[in-house]
Amino acid sequence: MTAVGLPSETVLDNPAYASLHGAHAHLAERVGNAVRYPADVSPFTALPDDTSARDWADLAELIGPGGRVSLSSAVVLRPPAGWSAEFSGEGVQLVGDDVRPGVDERAVPLGSDDVPAMLDLVARTAPGPFETRTVDLGDYYGIIEDGRLVAMAGERLRPPGWTEISAVCTDPRVRGRGLATALVLTVAAGIRARGETPFLHAAADNTNAIRLYESLGFRRRRRVLFTSLIAP
Repeated sequence: MTAVGLPSETVLDNPAYASLHGAHAHLAERVGNAVRYPADVSPFTALPDDTSARDWADLAELIGPGGRVSLSSAVVLRPPAGWSAEFSGEGVQLVGDDVRPGVDERAVPLGSDDVPAMLDLVARTAPGPFETRTVDLGDYYGIIEDGRLVAMAGERLRPPGWTEISAVCTDPRVRGRGLATALVLTVAAGIRARGETPFLHAAADNTNAIRLYESLGFRRRRRVLFTSLIAP
């Protein structure tokens, strides 16, 4: 812990790697130092910070010829010859030191039985990667109106001392009513109850979301690059 009682932020420089060697080690698929989540859980793959040619070779073996990986980093990745970039986008990482969580009575826990409704909401709102077993990563909550899931948020990466809030999405027809705020604070309450600190990521150009998170007590920590690569 730091002098102010917060967990070290160092693990947030490579949160997927730290998570797959920590709270989510039971989900990890690995070859050497290359590690990833099962494809039906999350697309995230991770390499150690001081990546070597051997690590890239391990990653290629892990995902197979022509396989696709999603990586996040603070710098532009420079894979060996033969790899090709499919997508690259800039984001920001925010940490919730000053978030004041609170459970909203409208928020209901979501589980495996709710996956079809969750996938339907994701299809309507495009919050980012969400697969059939993403719900296995942590606690998810939603708001249901007239029998339909209209908003949700949950937990994703879990580096030591931290939990990422992710899949924050609201049906366009009910936006502007504070549902996302209610769910983010509800998820944050569960994270705080475990003695951890929430963090999250947002696309750099999603200024509305970033403004909302900052109003809730999140602060920008660093920029991050999300990259999708295709193996040789």
